This record gives sequence, C-alpha cells and structure tokens, in this order.
Amino acid sequence: MNYPILLPNIFNYPFTYECDQNLKVGDFVIVPFGKSRITGVVWNEFEKKSYKKFQIKKIIKRLEIPRLKKSTINFLNWFSEYNLVPKGMALKLVLLSGKPVEKFNKKFYQEYNFKIKDNFFNLTNEQKNCLKYINQSNKKFNVHVLQGTTGSGKTFVYFEALKTILKKGNQGLIMLPEIGLTSQFEKKFIEFFGFVPAIWHSGISKKNKEIIWSGVATGDIKVIIGARSSLFLPFKKLGIIIVDEEHDQSYKQDEGIIYNARDMAISRASFENIPINLITAVPSIETYENIKKKKYNISKLEKRYQDAALPNFEIVNLNNVKLEKQSWLSKEIIQKVNFHLEKKDQVLFFLNRRGFSPNVMCKKCFESFSCPNCSINLVYHKNKNNLLCHYCGFKTSLKRNCSKEENCEFIFSGPGVERISEEVKKNFPLKKVEIFSSDTMNKKSSKRKLEKIINNEIEILVGTQLISKGFHFPSLNCIVVVDIDLSSQGHDLRGAEKNLQLYHQLSGRAGRTGQSSTVYFQTYNSNTKMITDITNKNPEIFLDKEIEIRKKNNLPPFQRFISLILTSEDEKSLEKEAIKFKSFIENNINGKILGPVGAPIFRIKRKYRMRLLIRGPKTLELQNSLASIIPKFKFLTGIKLSVDVDPISFN
Repeated sequence: MNYPILLPNIFNYPFTYECDQNLKVGDFVIVPFGKSRITGVVWNEFEKKSYKKFQIKKIIKRLEIPRLKKSTINFLNWFSEYNLVPKGMALKLVLLSGKPVEKFNKKFYQEYNFKIKDNFFNLTNEQKNCLKYINQSNKKFNVHVLQGTTGSGKTFVYFEALKTILKKGNQGLIMLPEIGLTSQFEKKFIEFFGFVPAIWHSGISKKNKEIIWSGVATGDIKVIIGARSSLFLPFKKLGIIIVDEEHDQSYKQDEGIIYNARDMAISRASFENIPINLITAVPSIETYENIKKKKYNISKLEKRYQDAALPNFEIVNLNNVKLEKQSWLSKEIIQKVNFHLEKKDQVLFFLNRRGFSPNVMCKKCFESFSCPNCSINLVYHKNKNNLLCHYCGFKTSLKRNCSKEENCEFIFSGPGVERISEEVKKNFPLKKVEIFSSDTMNKKSSKRKLEKIINNEIEILVGTQLISKGFHFPSLNCIVVVDIDLSSQGHDLRGAEKNLQLYHQLSGRAGRTGQSSTVYFQTYNSNTKMITDITNKNPEIFLDKEIEIRKKNNLPPFQRFISLILTSEDEKSLEKEAIKFKSFIENNINGKILGPVGAPIFRIKRKYRMRLLIRGPKTLELQNSLASIIPKFKFLTGIKLSVDVDPISFN
C-alpha cells in the first residue's frame, strides 16, 4: 500500500513510499532517501500528481514512538502556509536534529514525576476573581489575557489555573521570552507545585532534550517551561498554553525559520482546541486590538501584591547641570543614589547598551572601527579587551596601525553598561557592583549571581533590558535610567510601543516588597511628555492613541506586512535582481509592494541586503499568492530570499 511520507527537509510536499504494514497518519518511519536513510512521518495528504514515472521505494520500518497527533499535523500544515515555510522544514521544528527519540526507561522521567503538594499561597480577592474568570473559560479554545500591573502576582493566578488543568491528567506548556528567566522561574514553580518541571531551550544538553522530547510524547512529563522552540514539542495531551510576557519582542524568531512564537502558540491552541492564556503588564498592540474587538477575554489585576505601591518617577534635566568630561551621571543622581544606599536599598543603573562603548575612533586619522562583514561599528568590550560585532560575532583586538603615524590613539564615543559600571565604581567605591546583561547572565555562574542579588549582597546593578524581564529583586527600590533619549531615537514603527512596555516592565522591578521606590530619568529632552506618557499607571491611554495612529496610516494590526529580504555577496547584481523580482511579482499579488531599498543595516555576514515590503489585507490570500508566484522566479546563483511575515524589526 502507498503512503505519503513527509521528510524534515526543504520540501513542501510528502514523497510516496510503499509498505506492507498497515500505517496510520502520524506514524514515524525510516525510509531510504538517495543513498541515506531518513526519518519521516506518514502525512495526511499525498504529493501532487507527477507525470514523471518513478520507482516507488519501500518504507524500511515503523518506529515505536507515539504517533504525531492529527491536530499537530494540521497545525504544521497551517504554520507552513502562514509563514511561507516548506512543510518539511515545519516538521523539522518538531524533530530533534531531524530524528525522533524512541522511548526511554521510566526511571529517566522520575525527576519530573507529577505530584501537587498542598500549598499555602493565599490569593487576594482580586486574584481569586481573575482565577474564577480564567477557569470558566479554560474548557476549550479560548484566548484569555491576564493583565496585571508589575508585581501584582499574575504568576500565582495562572499557576492555580494550570493546577486545575493538570489535575485532569493534561499537560501544560509555559512559554518564557528569555532563557535567562528560567532558573528563577523554575525555583518559583517548585515552591508552588512541589515537583520539577522540564526546562526546554537551546542551552540544555542533547541527552536532556531527548529525555524531555520522549517524555512529552508519551505523556510521562506533564509540564514544560520553555523558550520559543518548546511550542513544537509532540505533546500527547496538551491541556493549556501560557505565554508569559506576551508582548515581548523575543518571541519573534528572526533567523532561519522566521515566525512569531506568541502568534503560533495561539494557532496551536486553536488546532488542539485548548485554552491559551496571554500574561502581560502592558499588552502588545495586536493583543490590545483583539481585546477591544472582544476576540480575546481579559481579566485585570490593578493592585500590586500585598498592596505594594508603584514607584514614583522623577526627571533629572541634564540641560540644567554640567556633566564632568567623560561622565554620564549627574551630581544630583549621585546624591539621590547615596540617599537610597544609606537606607540599604538596592540600586539599578539602566542603559540598554552592551559593552563599554558603541564607537571607537582614532583621534589622529578619524577612522572608526567597523565590522569587515557588516555595515555597522564594532562595540568595544573592555572586560574581554576586544571589539565585537553584535551581528556576526567578528572579534578583533584594540590595536591598529594609524594611516597618519605609528599606532592609532583611540577615543571611545558613547557609553555602554561596562563604561557606566566603571563610573559607578568610582562614585561608590565601597559598594559591590555587578553588570546584568546577556554577556554576563548566560554563564553557569548566573544562578549564584541571582541569589546574591536577591539577598542584597550586590548593592548596585548596572543592567540592560534583560533585567526588565520578570525578575524579582526584593530590595531594589531605586532605578536610574542613565539616558532615556538613547532608547527613544530611531524610526522604528514599534518604537513607542516598545518603550511603553520596556519602562513599565523596568519600573515594575522596583518596590515589589512594599517599600517606597523611585525611578529617575536623566534626559536632555526639555519636552518630558514622552516620559509622562510611558510611565502613566494606565497604559491603555497610550495604547488607544497608538491604535488610532496605526489605523489612520493602515499599519499593523490593520494591515498585513510581509518583508522580502534578498541577500548576496555581489552588491550590483543584487540591486538589479531586486528590481527584476519586484516587477515579476507585483501584478500577481493582492497587495502593494514598497521598495526595493537597501536595508538599514545594508551588509550582514558579508552579504548585502535589499528589502521589499508588501502590505495588504489580513487574509491568507497574500501568502497564497506569494507561495504560487515566488517559485516561478529563478534567482541568479548566490542570491537568497528570506520571507518575514508580520515583521517586528526592519533592520
């Protein structure tokens, strides 16, 4: 009998194989492919008829693995269509290195044994009301938004909702936007539930991934806490998906297979016919619009846990003070920080720039250090004593022959967190200071560092936006935003929305245990309305204004954007090809094409980049028309096309 077998490769259709056994849709099989053997899945549709005669090969064997559910297959078919990704590549997201994992002995799952202890977390009346509302809608597919001011105890509410689902024998998936959040979150989970969840992200070992993959497929592992890729695990009986910090831009996968994990989680919940809870302090514009249209339910936590007050805000106008040379901290800020330190408050200096300095220039020849592979400056990291490209990873030392005479003499233009840390140490020499960024928190020592911060052994933190994402630091009562003007620059469509979410999240790190707290903003901008807007206790005022602007200008979420990015090492042929490609597709799609233009970062990893932007109605018609027309265009050798549906970044 013939069967359609989808292979985890760059094919948009299954291949036909024959087998004497009786197979079912979702079965994992080993098949011959070329000179090798490859794992495939019995799919739910045959390849389109081919008029070429070819020999049908035999399936080698069926694997003893729980079959992929039909709902998961339907989700992968839709995922492929929506994101313009070959079906085989969508399947590859489910498999580990292109292979499934046969069942382990039960002892390997013992660490994750499911049991719920009686806990003593008393919910407030407000939390109980939210939980009741969530539980009422947690029976079938339903998108519920739990919006709560930072520090309001949203986590405990959805933990209780998850507990109800688990007691019915179902599995649960909690998605987090950053790997760095998992260790503190895991500890909170174990305290509440009394058992260990399985942690899933790119940093866990191959063996652990195999155990977890298999345990999820057999139903022996009940709870996954994971990053984006956890969404594609082969759950046996998934009962709920929870997307924490749903607004976070990190849910967008922007390399390789491009997709938005939050949006795909909503889709997977729909195919599984299960509830999904989106958790946030400030919803994304897309989520907010769906709440307004009543497509999503919402419940709100207005009060912080144990009635802790939200922080106060103070603006320090840098036009009224003179900063010392090579200094970024005003005397007024130093005084205010000393006041907090005397009260044993923990202090955070916030600057969303990694490294020591974003621009290094010679004062004799005036040449900057730029990346040889990308059209951006190298960032100087003083701790590692090297210059680094944050796009391709290129590294070089701080040595260079000068075109004028002998060696270059360097000027460091602008600050990063390392430079601010140096200045902080000079002003507060007796205090323990630590940098909190992705450069310092992905190491094995980060767990110990978090414990020190929580215990107030580290008195001053200097951090990037990583610190705004869900961490709980009991003694943090003073935050200094070193230069808010840096984060408000640029022409990003989502710039205002990102700032609103970032500074709400950031301020939410302060005053969580009830003590008075303050966020200080240093700024050169005499118009401080922007700061007042983004720190307003009611973010809906800002979101309503932003929705009106988007609606008026036909911007997402009112229209669909699809980015087409062409890359090549040959700049001239790329520009010509981009123009030819535009003329080829523009009469065959139901949308308007803008461009081609050089991308703002015109060269990355030695490849030049041209962008086209398609805008059109929010239906699958736009993707379907592109899917039919793109394969008919034959690109010159060396030119690659990437498709980004619903882009977040326009770099």
